[in-house]
Order: sequence, then structure tokens, then C-alpha cells
Amino acid sequence: MILFDTHAHLDDEVYDQDRDAMIQRARQAGIKHIVNVGFNLETALGSIKLAEKYDLIYAAVGFHPHNAAEAGPGYLADLEKIASHPRVVALGEMGLDYYRDLSPRPVQQRVFREQLSLAKKLGKPVIIHDRDAHGDIMDILRREGLGPAGGVMHCYSGSWEMARDCLEMGFYISIAGPVTFPKAPRLKDVAARVPGDRLLVETDAPYLTPMPHRGKRNEPAYVFFTAEEVARLRGMKTEDLAQMCTENGRRLFRIA
Repeated sequence: MILFDTHAHLDDEVYDQDRDAMIQRARQAGIKHIVNVGFNLETALGSIKLAEKYDLIYAAVGFHPHNAAEAGPGYLADLEKIASHPRVVALGEMGLDYYRDLSPRPVQQRVFREQLSLAKKLGKPVIIHDRDAHGDIMDILRREGLGPAGGVMHCYSGSWEMARDCLEMGFYISIAGPVTFPKAPRLKDVAARVPGDRLLVETDAPYLTPMPHRGKRNEPAYVFFTAEEVARLRGMKTEDLAQMCTENGRRLFRIA
């Protein structure tokens, strides 16, 4: 079994007591690559430190919509500088979150647009966060356009029709633990229909723990359960689905 957890937050303090053991469990579960994703400059630098320490971890750097209000003057220059690190494979996560609204919506939108522009300048793929903001996300993406390096709609939660539009733009669709939940018919439908060469799986650890561990802290080893459910929905063997998604992730993030 070869697996790629394309989105995690392993610098989170919930792992401070057992991070090495947690990463060892990931290795034992067949995880070959993990993209650790930043929320702001502090966590972006933390992601790089993890990537320097563990050979299976790569970093993504950016400002989450929750943290958009922290993006002060000069933040784009700071991001550009740290994105040059050889272990940084993407910009993100970036986007809009109208569920919690922890940053003003106009600020979220501006920081999102600015990061999209920077990603095109740097030739890096983008990792998009979208919660309860489908309309504005799609409007901004249509206006700004996706650079040739592409991107991924992380922890996808929209409709099949929206997924189809994202695919036409050049995005990959990443499926997380909620696909394993009994009451997730729309997500299960999307997971079954996304073209095989555009499909990814992720944990978003420590969040969104899949069945049968729902309610506990998530970790990369549990991406197996998401892959298993997506494989079932697509009528595939889990090993084949895992291999396919790993190859997709390597292609998007340019990992040999």
C-alpha cells in the first residue's frame, strides 16, 4: 500500500507529546508523502522545519482565511522568500471561510486574490480552502484564473456541478474523512465521479477524523480509511486507488 496524505497540520500542538511516534505510524501505514500546510507565517515556518526533519514531509506556505487579517504590509514578500525553500511545494492554504468569519470578508477576498497572483508569479500550485463560500470562491477563481502549476480544492465540500467547473479550470479535487460518514451522500457522489487523474485524498489532521476513529484526533495513518471508502465508491481495490492518488499528488506537487 502506497499512500499520500496531501493535507495535514502536523505542527499542531496536539502532536507535541507523540509527534515522532505518530509519524512512525504513518510510515508503517504506507504513507510515502505528506504535505504539511501553513495557516500564517509562523505555521509556514513550522511546516518547513518539519519538512527539514522528516523526509516524507513537504511544506505549503500561505495565509488561511481565518488568519487573513494577520497579513500585514510585506507579507507577500515574506511568503515569496520562504516559498523558495526547496521543501516548499505549494502556496496555501488560502481561500474563503464564511462559516466562522474570523477575518472580515473583504480582507479574506483581498488576501486570497493576492496569494493567487503570487502563486502564478512563483509557478507554485495552490491549496484552496472553501467553507460556506462557494459562490465567491468561484467568482474569484474565474476572474483571477489558475496558473499553469494548477491547484487543489482541499477537503472538497461542494456539489458535483461545482466540482466539474473546478476540474475545467484545472483543479484537482481532494477528498477527506467526511466521505466516510454515513450522512454524506453528496460528497460520496463527487468522490465516485471525479476523473481518476484528478483525485486526491487527505486527512486535514488533526481535524475531520474518518470512521471508525471519528471523534478522536486525526493523523496521517488514517488516510487509509478515506482511501478505502473512495475505492469502494468507485468499485476499485484500495491498493489501486491509493496508488492512483499518490501518483496524482506527486504530479501536482512535483515530487519525484
